[in-house]
Amino acid sequence: MAMATWPSACPECRSPMGPIAASALRCPDCAATWVTEAGIWRCVRSARRPVVDRFLADYTTVRREEGRGSEEPGYYLNLPSVAATDPLAEQWRMRSVSWHHVQARVFAGRPPGLRVLDLGAGVGWLAHRLESIGHQPFAVDLSTDPRDGLGAARHFPGSWPRVQAEFDRLPLDRAVADIAVFNASFHYSADPVATLAEVRRVVRPGGTVVVMDSPSYRRDEFGAAMVAERRAGFEARFGLRSDSFGSIDFLTPALLGRLTDEVGVVWQASTAWYGWRWWSRPYRAVLRGRRPPSRFVTFVGRLP
Repeated sequence: MAMATWPSACPECRSPMGPIAASALRCPDCAATWVTEAGIWRCVRSARRPVVDRFLADYTTVRREEGRGSEEPGYYLNLPSVAATDPLAEQWRMRSVSWHHVQARVFAGRPPGLRVLDLGAGVGWLAHRLESIGHQPFAVDLSTDPRDGLGAARHFPGSWPRVQAEFDRLPLDRAVADIAVFNASFHYSADPVATLAEVRRVVRPGGTVVVMDSPSYRRDEFGAAMVAERRAGFEARFGLRSDSFGSIDFLTPALLGRLTDEVGVVWQASTAWYGWRWWSRPYRAVLRGRRPPSRFVTFVGRLP
């Protein structure tokens, strides 16, 4: 997909670069070349490719076993709405609530034409929704899977860029975007300070960064318990722990405070209404003697 309207920079050396063909970019300084395959720009650095491939092998195994994706184009066009019989209907219901919450808090009343990074775009449903309300999305994900990753974005009619890249090394020049949305994805970062610093580099001063649908805990030990439970479950079910990427896995107030101190982002937190059953989860956990469950808080940050 075309990247001509988005000024690009080399993921290897950060130098501005331009197209040498409709499907290739070349860096004039380090001579690195970045190409498209099946409509997806491949912008993962060669040194990082083995790590990314190991992560994707585990990630794709788990996601396919969970029953994600469909053979029907209409399935993707309707996202985040799915049938009640979908095996992940509850997850998609929450994504829908989160999206409407973000739409009201971040996009309502703003003029069309904003350049928006969809970070952790998955199949591209959020990019599709952003384009439908008049904005210019730029979809980034590591997965190119044809059912559950950027490969599935072929079902959408838009021509927005689909880019395989890491959050810490985006193939974009400085200050080219207005908003960056971490779409259920910030907890996959292995280095949140580096990730947010990269967003600050590519989003214009005074722009906005949104973190939606990442699990949040009040204390580190509660999040660590969740991670241990999840990895044990993956190992029992799939024969893998799915921990090759070294992700942070969850957010805490202490982490957000550190990001404020080191990157300079000032956060505003809000919580969407997911229903009474979701609201009562902490109380039911106490009654059953279990750890506190995760919360899903929307964090909106202003870049200095």
